[in-house]
Amino acid sequence: MTLALYAHPFSSYCQKVLVALYANGVPFQYRSLEEPAHQHALEALWPMKRFPVLVDSAPGDGERTVIEATAIIEYLHVRHPGPVRLLPEDPLAAVGVRMLDRFFDNYVSTPQQKCVFDAIRAEGDRDPYGVAEARRMLDTSYAWLEKHLEDGRRWAAGDDFSLADCGAAPFLFYADWTHRIPEAHVHVRAYRARLLAHPAFARAVDEARPYRSYFPLGAPDRD
Repeated sequence: MTLALYAHPFSSYCQKVLVALYANGVPFQYRSLEEPAHQHALEALWPMKRFPVLVDSAPGDGERTVIEATAIIEYLHVRHPGPVRLLPEDPLAAVGVRMLDRFFDNYVSTPQQKCVFDAIRAEGDRDPYGVAEARRMLDTSYAWLEKHLEDGRRWAAGDDFSLADCGAAPFLFYADWTHRIPEAHVHVRAYRARLLAHPAFARAVDEARPYRSYFPLGAPDRD
């Protein structure tokens, strides 16, 4: 069996999968997209050229290609489980984890990336109204998450680290760089700090440090 992950260390969605892999100590080949050969291989696997992409090869079982970070983590949960259960056994509890996973994807990562991608555009192609809307969405998301965390839970869905936290870690990491989490949101800021201290995410952050100059809004001198 060989697992290969096509990913870039600085990508938030790649970090989401890396957190799951590192948390469970799953062995894999890291095919960094800093290398042109891996970029070409990625395009052959997935014409959209979006990443991460996981390839699982097993004797007698052929080769399976899995796209999209959440689907990859769910696949790992089924085919390559480890000591950390990223989805709970209870079906209703699993729905709650998936709901929070979608929250972090759609209401933290999506508006954060809107701000970042807009900064990459030429001046005449920028969308100031869309960026303002994205920043308002981040404010709303931070406020919702603050209330969600008021009950003292350690992780997004409760006491156990889960799929939801795999996404929350990189998404809140970059969101705070893009649109600062207000000081008043003490629970959100403490949760972000716990995520940064988690060994799996700390490893992903350290691996991405050489690429901080890629951040178009300017990476702050922290974290």
